[in-house]
Amino acid sequence: MSVRIPLYCLPYAGSSASVYARWKRRLSSWIEVIPVELPGRGRRMAEPLAVTLPALLERIENDVRPEPGQPFAVFGHSLGAIIAFELAVRLEAQGRRPSLVFASGTGSPGARDRERFAALKTDAELRAELLRLDGTPEHVLADPELMELTLPVLRADFQIAASYAATPGRTLGAPLVAIGGSSDPTTSADAIAAWRDQTRGDFALHMLPGGHFFIHAEESALFALLEQHLRSIALGPAATAAPATTAVTAP
Repeated sequence: MSVRIPLYCLPYAGSSASVYARWKRRLSSWIEVIPVELPGRGRRMAEPLAVTLPALLERIENDVRPEPGQPFAVFGHSLGAIIAFELAVRLEAQGRRPSLVFASGTGSPGARDRERFAALKTDAELRAELLRLDGTPEHVLADPELMELTLPVLRADFQIAASYAATPGRTLGAPLVAIGGSSDPTTSADAIAAWRDQTRGDFALHMLPGGHFFIHAEESALFALLEQHLRSIALGPAATAAPATTAVTAP
């Protein structure tokens, strides 16, 4: 395919842009995976952590700079999905509408349990949450030095999650694809489906097998979905449009 589609990827709570490193090797070459690094981690380790979403958005919005007129997409998982959505809202207000937004692994802004994040304060509670979500390698949980680096980032991200409140009636013009894990203990299928209320454009819903970190366990199925939807924007208006709402559950 001659058209290259930039895919800007927002990390989930407690993680860095490195979680998307292998995507660059696994997705088709016409998809340009661009992991967005958040302050206080990875190559931006020296910067202070953000603890509110507006402060975070101000510090990352200039990292999304496709060529003028170039179609591009935004992907986020868990807290990253909220960041991706609010970043897309901000970009649209600047006249830089994404061609597609992927919201993965969390309920829509109006269907999230903010109290769950507010209740997690101590190191022991944060560790227990990491264990429950089953997405952190055991060697990280068992290493005091690694946890010393991870917990402040996780705590700051959970502050963002706890303080974030949806703005009633605010929607995207861009099409939106919501993806969930069928056995995710943190998010119901109804909460994932509620993303349809966040866009005035086309909407698609996909539920994949697995828990909160299905993006790793079901990577091949996820990549197939991403490529399916990204191909439609790469081919442009001549491509067959996706239906306004679809529901697909992978076997």
